Amino acid sequence: MSGNMFLSLVLLFLLYNDPADAQKKKETLMSEKVTQMMEWASKRSVIRMNGDKFRRFVKAPPRNYSVVIMFTALQPQRQCGVCKQADEEFQVLANSWRYSSAFTNKVFFAAVDFDEGSDVFQMLSMNSAPTFLHFPSKGKPRKTDTYELQVRGFAAEQLARWVADRTDVQIRVIRPPNYAGPLLLGFLLAVIGGLAYLRRHNLEFLFNKNVWAFSALCFVLIMTSGQMWNHIRGPPYAHKNPSTGQVSYIHGSSQAQFVAETHIVLLFNAAVTLGMVLLCEAATSDIDIGKRKIMCVAGIGLVMLFFSWLLSVFRAKYHGYPYSFLMT
Repeated sequence: MSGNMFLSLVLLFLLYNDPADAQKKKETLMSEKVTQMMEWASKRSVIRMNGDKFRRFVKAPPRNYSVVIMFTALQPQRQCGVCKQADEEFQVLANSWRYSSAFTNKVFFAAVDFDEGSDVFQMLSMNSAPTFLHFPSKGKPRKTDTYELQVRGFAAEQLARWVADRTDVQIRVIRPPNYAGPLLLGFLLAVIGGLAYLRRHNLEFLFNKNVWAFSALCFVLIMTSGQMWNHIRGPPYAHKNPSTGQVSYIHGSSQAQFVAETHIVLLFNAAVTLGMVLLCEAATSDIDIGKRKIMCVAGIGLVMLFFSWLLSVFRAKYHGYPYSFLMT
């Protein structure tokens, strides 16, 4: 009797644990998840996720698709200006993928806002925003699945290269037309042309060496401060720690920079240049000796003070640099 009961239990176990049936359930569940993700993506290129959606469609198996998630804090009370800029670039990337002819269910783009999914932030021990993470279709995220925002910036083109490295999905970034640049250039040319027309009978200012010297100095200062790097990489203006609220204007690495940092360096370089110009004028000018002394003292003060600040910024970025001047 006991033997028959044992056989019955074995048969029931095999009946309800049929590998083929389990595989069928797995495929059905995966199909439902993919269908739901495709439906959301058809309505919104960046899928908005909370804790429940994240656990069900990202963390829980089975899953045959990758998910690139931006963890952000867009609510006004969070005062995260960088989050808004990063969100715009992330939207450009997601739209470029969603409306391309190569769009498939291989990768989806999603966002988790701190105020909608704080439990997800706690689950991942995340204390800063914005942060970009790639969740592969198989296995757990690796170190390289975390985007190096501080190094690479948040430009859509840089994000697209990172996504291609992690998923083998090539995304051609297509930006909406922006007419601000051409309009500004046209306005500037119109102003210059108008001024030249008004002064058409007296164009001696075009041969003024001081005008050309000032223009050349402005160009050099803009280029040496890192503005071209900003244009290519698209770094954030500054970084605000959401935990402490502290804002950093100088990046702590020599491999990256903030936009605010280039403005600071531009100001310091301009002040040093002004100091050198004052020293040259004090040495060669024919003005009153008293004014020349004032110019000399002001020039020395500007050079010493702002060069010291420049050196301190350099020391903050290149850790271990042994030299300093006036301040450490």
